[in-house]
Amino acid sequence: MYETEANHKIESADCIPPSIAASFSESKKSVLERTAIPWSEHCTECVWPTCYTTCDLYTPRKDGRCRRFVDGMVRIPCPEASNAYLLKIRFKRWGKLWSPASVNLHSTEHAERMEARDYRLGTFLYEIPLSWRIKAPITNKRYSYKKRIVSRAGKNEHEPTAFLIECYNPGLESIRLSLTLRSSIAEVIIPFQKLIEILPGFNRVRVPIQEINKSFELKNPFSIELIPNDVEKEITLYFGLIEFVREAVKPEKASADGKAKKIKCVIWDLDNTLWDGILVEGGIEKLRLKEGITEVVQGLDSRGILLSIASKNNREDAIAALERFSLNQYFLCPQISWQPKSEGIKQIAQQLNIGMDALLFVDDSAFELEQVKSVCPEVQVFDARQYKTLPELDVCQVPITAESKARRAMYQVESKRQEIAESFGSDYMAFLRDCQIRLTMQPMSEENLERVHELTQRTNQMNFSGNRYDREVLRGILANPTLDTYVLSCKDRFGSYGVIGFSIVDNREPRMTDLMFSCRIQSKRVEHAFLAYVIRKYISQTGKDFCADYRKTPRNAPSGKVFSDIGMKEVEVKDGVSRLVFAMDSEVPDDGVIDIHASDPVLA
Repeated sequence: MYETEANHKIESADCIPPSIAASFSESKKSVLERTAIPWSEHCTECVWPTCYTTCDLYTPRKDGRCRRFVDGMVRIPCPEASNAYLLKIRFKRWGKLWSPASVNLHSTEHAERMEARDYRLGTFLYEIPLSWRIKAPITNKRYSYKKRIVSRAGKNEHEPTAFLIECYNPGLESIRLSLTLRSSIAEVIIPFQKLIEILPGFNRVRVPIQEINKSFELKNPFSIELIPNDVEKEITLYFGLIEFVREAVKPEKASADGKAKKIKCVIWDLDNTLWDGILVEGGIEKLRLKEGITEVVQGLDSRGILLSIASKNNREDAIAALERFSLNQYFLCPQISWQPKSEGIKQIAQQLNIGMDALLFVDDSAFELEQVKSVCPEVQVFDARQYKTLPELDVCQVPITAESKARRAMYQVESKRQEIAESFGSDYMAFLRDCQIRLTMQPMSEENLERVHELTQRTNQMNFSGNRYDREVLRGILANPTLDTYVLSCKDRFGSYGVIGFSIVDNREPRMTDLMFSCRIQSKRVEHAFLAYVIRKYISQTGKDFCADYRKTPRNAPSGKVFSDIGMKEVEVKDGVSRLVFAMDSEVPDDGVIDIHASDPVLA
């Protein structure tokens, strides 16, 4: 569902190629139940209602709210799609899809009836001959009601199997979307995050429910959002289902000619299979890589066929041998231990979320091949002596696409994230370190001045001076040699935040006269890292105490704790502005969470 009450534009389906429309129809065969999330257009920098009067990007909708998508959420009739329509969205900078959500499932028929009923009511409210001054509160209450309904906990007979995103990217370049689930319970501060690559053309992205459950409690109320990364100009995407779904279990079947299904992952033994020799008997130095094995591995990898290992060996020694042969990077989730190889294969299938019938196991031992066949009859087995013919097998003939070429890298990133996420518990600092947050600083220039201007007009919760500069004032600051400017950009392993901060330091005193951040990085310790950086820099350069001006307000007070956290003391208050001082002989704290990159690095 979406905001039909305030988004009622319809466009022809002529813009959707027939092959793409057909791709949207495929989920009809597999999706049995789905949610009905009421998606709406939001802003990553929302400080409602202040930004309605301070932000240059504010464009009012008919109901008075902010229009963050060009033309809103445009409905494209598409009978082939599971919900009979697509949503065309032209994201403006800082635009995002957002909604409260739950995993309450409905049959596909019931979900479709719900959406049809919602569309009829939304159409009535939109077209009723009343002024928007009267209609706006009605439509707002209507949408608030939908959000309350979807947030209610329900009892499902079944759990969803995945969060599904169907998306058509009509552009020529990939677009990265950050998927974030945030708990509505204040005590739960670690969200679920995933970076999703939307390639040109049709995309169907499944985020398995097991992956989400490892780090996030879906039984509690939560919100969900999708944010395009690095949107400098408008980008257009077409969405089908963006829902939690329960999918049908696909029956195992051979292809029309009776041959086995295509392989998604080849699992290798090591000794006398990948190399000649036995590692535990002769050591690494006596091993010799099989002739042509590197080409076989690289060839399968280039097709998007994943590779893994099930071997009876000492793990550390085996990994060292793979590194010596420059092959370690190709193998995902290697199971190297003294357990039965069938158990390792089961673990690989689970970790990669791949069916057992899509696996092929390669080993030189007839005993091991038979053991795997007896325990895992769905797994195909292959005699290692014929390894050079592997790429020629029919089951390994798969299409090569841009997505398939990037498949291993995507699995590797996600695998690493899951491994570390499971060890977090409630350790928020550990979570932040795992995010690999990188803060980049550069001076203000004509090239980034427009972005700085937007930021100064929008920030409230983390604007510690309260200043809002117009463009000419910023150009005056740019020309003043006594004022050092810092334009801050930030990214982490889940995506880019773009320009998130701006600061001005009078280098004569030294005194920080301005400091402001986007609320997107709130509580991520970015503000702490930057403040520690400039304190260390200017004390080192001037040999003087470092000062800062702070105009405290109810909106910025929670974030303003950064000054006391870092060790700054208030020495006076004048005209509502606190003067803060960090003594030059004090130790500057550093929690090591943020990776800082600047053109003028400070010596530690």
